[in-house]
Amino acid sequence: MLPTIDTIKLSEKQKQQLIRLKTKTGIENWNVLCRWALCLSLAEESAPPYEEIPSNSNVEMSWKVFAGEYADIYLAVLREAYKKQSAQLNEVHFGEFLKLHINRGISLF
Repeated sequence: MLPTIDTIKLSEKQKQQLIRLKTKTGIENWNVLCRWALCLSLAEESAPPYEEIPSNSNVEMSWKVFAGEYADIYLAVLREAYKKQSAQLNEVHFGEFLKLHINRGISLF
């Protein structure tokens, strides 16, 4: 069975970083910034570093909202990256893999 994602919930630290970015850019939607973060991280050759990322903020979005009309494309790219990088991360589950990439991408802004 192919891995899927239902919801994405950000940490409080990620939320605060994105609030600053929203102020600087004028971009109001969390999902747009999180998509950019994912793409920035996936552009890196290496797997993101593993860390425990709490889901302790009130920012939560469904996969459909996160990925928008290109959900199938984002999912295919993420699955391919997961195949290549999950062994480097001690086989983290697919949802955690996405969180690690979003986290690294946010730090790259």
